[in-house]
Amino acid sequence: MPHKRLLCICSEHVDTDALLRETMPDWEICSVASLAEAGRELRNNQYLVGLLVHDREQQRPSDVDTFLRRHSNMQWVGVFSHRDLESTPCRDLVIEHLCDYHTAPVDPVRLSHTLGHAHGWAMLKRRRQQLIDHGHKDSPLIGHCDAVVRLRAQIDRVAKVAAPVLIWGESGSGKELTAQAIHAESERAAGPFVPINCGAISPTLIHSELFGYERGAFTGATRGKAGLIESADGGTLFLDEIGDLPKDLQANLLRFLQEKTICRVGSTRQIRVDVRVIAASHVQLQQAVAKGDFREDLYYRLAVLPVTVPPLRDRREDIVALAEHFFHVYAAEKSPRLKGFSDRAVAAILDHDWPGNVRELINRVRRAMVMSDGRLITPEDLGLTRGIPAPMPAALDDARDRSERTALRDCLDRSGQNVSRAARDLGVSRTTMYRLLSKHGMRP
Repeated sequence: MPHKRLLCICSEHVDTDALLRETMPDWEICSVASLAEAGRELRNNQYLVGLLVHDREQQRPSDVDTFLRRHSNMQWVGVFSHRDLESTPCRDLVIEHLCDYHTAPVDPVRLSHTLGHAHGWAMLKRRRQQLIDHGHKDSPLIGHCDAVVRLRAQIDRVAKVAAPVLIWGESGSGKELTAQAIHAESERAAGPFVPINCGAISPTLIHSELFGYERGAFTGATRGKAGLIESADGGTLFLDEIGDLPKDLQANLLRFLQEKTICRVGSTRQIRVDVRVIAASHVQLQQAVAKGDFREDLYYRLAVLPVTVPPLRDRREDIVALAEHFFHVYAAEKSPRLKGFSDRAVAAILDHDWPGNVRELINRVRRAMVMSDGRLITPEDLGLTRGIPAPMPAALDDARDRSERTALRDCLDRSGQNVSRAARDLGVSRTTMYRLLSKHGMRP
């Protein structure tokens, strides 16, 4: 059984299979004639290595650039004519996106060696990513879509240094979880993680809450108290919704970031504090700076390492897995007879835009677990009924299930129990294939 897979994009008049089969007998080669076909293939199957045989008549450099950016997780090798490489756009494609390239006519042996090296490098990269994912197994940042993989990569990079981080993301997208992940992977993981919601503290109290106060500093201050910044010494201070911080306190925070010292209210003594600062905002602080609502110098102090948390609508591949995760997290709140989500509920989850992001998903799942009367959660339980068709009559539903089981069994038999090939024959993704097999209690 071939264990190496190659996706080859080449024109129909180029017989790549004949070119490579003899020198690459242990590879499974899938040839497609266009970028659109390649995109469809990559939605259903995973490849580590791709070969792009450039055709100037059918492939515009801008289209190729867009395609390769979308699939930059793969290792790409290109084949170009000498004339193509005289073109600046083609040279840019080689430099920006390809791990190697050959000029036509190609030497099949040399090309097979290049593809083998690319596959070996991709395997090393995948093993490294698997180790990273294993390290994230207890992380609340669940998912494997490209957006989450990029976020984890950002977290890994910024966690290694002590510079300030500015996290941007929509409300409910997981900014605090991202800050916690940065802290947990940093050298300060053993120290405290102190979160502060700058918009939730009274403006009259926020100065003393952040910087602390001495005895007698104001009425009722019968003893001195360390502020939140001081309590984070040796760890990480997370300033959530930093855009809500009053302008006068922005100046004090800027001074702390510059000098690493604070002064309690009612005192003149400077206290040195060793703190890593992570700030977050759901508004674009550049716009707040332009409006005069946020200090420009403070913005540049905070935004040394910017991190963007993707909204849930950009994590479509992970939404169902997230819903099932929260179903298990809050299992104590459900009826024992409730087993999971119905197909209609899954369809409703995938169809919804999730303006409230992960926070909205958690709330809807928890509500459904409490309110559901059946064995499976329905769109009605989730409050997601718009655009969802009514349930089919039981007889029709049974007939569909029988047809599905028959189609799955026949396809698996024809493919020699190869799930990926069976999924391709059925025109569905491997994720969908595994879900269907699980639904019908089947194993390949």
